[in-house]
Amino acid sequence: MMRRRNGVAREDGQVLVIFAVALIALIGFAGLAIDGGGVFAQRRDQQTATDLAALAAANDYLINGSTSTSTDRARTVSAANGFTSGVNGATVTVGHNLSNGVAVTVGISAPHKNAMARVFGMNTWDVSTTATALAGFPDSAYGAGPFVFSAHAFQTDGTPLYTTPTAFGETNGDVPTTPLDIAWTNYGTGNVDTSRVDDIIQGTLTIDKTLEFGEYIGQKNNGNHTALFSDVNTYLSGKDMPIAVVDDNGNFAGWATFHVISADSGSSKHIYGYFLTEFVSARLGITSCAAYGCPRYLGTYVLKLVN
Repeated sequence: MMRRRNGVAREDGQVLVIFAVALIALIGFAGLAIDGGGVFAQRRDQQTATDLAALAAANDYLINGSTSTSTDRARTVSAANGFTSGVNGATVTVGHNLSNGVAVTVGISAPHKNAMARVFGMNTWDVSTTATALAGFPDSAYGAGPFVFSAHAFQTDGTPLYTTPTAFGETNGDVPTTPLDIAWTNYGTGNVDTSRVDDIIQGTLTIDKTLEFGEYIGQKNNGNHTALFSDVNTYLSGKDMPIAVVDDNGNFAGWATFHVISADSGSSKHIYGYFLTEFVSARLGITSCAAYGCPRYLGTYVLKLVN
């Protein structure tokens, strides 16, 4: 009888051990389910914060041209979405690649505080997310106007001085000599004669060229080109178009968008209009566009997630 009772006691002990092991396993599975779900939810929110921070940082660089302010913008947006660098173990890293426009890569790392997995000594799990946003200036100008403006028509930050109807007149010089001056151009593709520039205005001359910073695009011949004012009035009145901006030596410095109201070929010889956008220092290709065949515009700004 004693031997039988000892056997039952041993079996009861074995069942207790098996139950304890099974309970630990059940707790482990429950912990994985609960904490795993929490990690998934955190990762989703964290990825959203990372994406928004990267886009904001790329856009900030596009506007301000500063990696410092771009970095600050990324961390501000990240914090607004619940992940502040240096708080509660979170870190926010920001990197810039300026080889083609600007690519901003934001990384956010933050611990997930476990509930059930603590039983196994795993108090936290690290969650890491990254995102890369690409931003850039327009890469092409369609139907660019065949006249150039002085960089002095803009403030130092690129803001135009003339945003209401203004008369811009030619001084017969190769390059604009005042903020209100213009000069004719064919973007360095040959002699700037009336016939050639007229073909650009009407869209019968196709120009396909990429301008480099510092490239001379002035007239070279000091021509007044009286007939061109009439052509501008006929073909370009009411149109918005990209126009080149030059320095004091007639060298390409960037772009802006200009609205042509009209032009006067009489004694005043003026083009009337105003600037629609700020001056942008960007290297662009130019493509001709028929006067009535397609819109004249700068290419679309790039701002998108690429990773």
